[in-house]
Formats: sequence, C-alpha cells, structure tokens
Amino acid sequence: MSRSAPKLDMQVQYAASAAGIPRSRKLRRWARAALADDAKVTLRIVDRREARRLNREFRGRDYATNVLTFVYGERRPLEGDIVLCAPVVRAEAGRRHGRLEAHYAHLVVHGMLHLQGFDHERARQAQFMELLESEIVTRLGYPDPYVASAQTPAAG
Repeated sequence: MSRSAPKLDMQVQYAASAAGIPRSRKLRRWARAALADDAKVTLRIVDRREARRLNREFRGRDYATNVLTFVYGERRPLEGDIVLCAPVVRAEAGRRHGRLEAHYAHLVVHGMLHLQGFDHERARQAQFMELLESEIVTRLGYPDPYVASAQTPAAG
C-alpha cells in the first residue's frame, strides 16, 4: 500500500512589500515539493530590519540573511517557521543573474529541508543537501541553483 502525500498546513505572512514577491500559492507549491512528512509551517516574508534582528537574536549573527528556519520540536507533524528576507533575496538573484522567482523557489526548498533535519554544516551534509535541493528545484522547472550560481555562497 502506498503512503499518501504529506500534508502541509502552511500560513504565509507578508511583513514586507517589494516587487517580485511570489504569491502564497507558489510558495505552498514549492514547500510541498520539498516535503517528505506532514508539517505545519509559517512562512514569513520580511524586510532587512526584521531579518537582521532575528538572525542576531537567534543565531548571534548581526546581518540580514536570505532565509532562516526555526524548528519547534521533533514530533510529527513537523512544526516550524521559515523567514525569507525580500531585499536580500532580490539582491542575491540580481548578483546571480538568475530569475527572482527561481531564487525564491530554491530558498523555500532550502528552508523546508532544514525543517526536516537536513543541514549543511559539514561538507558531506552540505553535498547531500545541495543534491536534494538541485533535484527538487529542477523538478519544479527551474535551473539547478548550484550550477547557475557556482561562484556565490549557498543559502544560509
């Protein structure tokens, strides 16, 4: 008997406004593509100030980063928050000469994988996580984020 697709309960919060921020329907589609287990997620799009504050408060790093993932416990369904910083995502997409939408898709997938316990702190973990991200993002119809942006650092 085959297992049914994982269930995603996702709230999307727009706390920043900027051109090119994807609609919630696309964000949900990308999150679902990376999901292997049931999850309850809040995905929040923020400005630099909020991203910097969260990164400083929870990671001890005083700058706005592209994506932050907060995981709440290990029980099922998975629960957590994913925070995307709209101005940082836009700037990175511009530097990589990539489409903004493709970069958002990649970062949503990246955040969802973090939620499920994947990490990139060690070389072997990073290699595996990047492989998964590439597979999911290309299956969604976007270019491989690591081939297209080999000269820029991976998502945080």
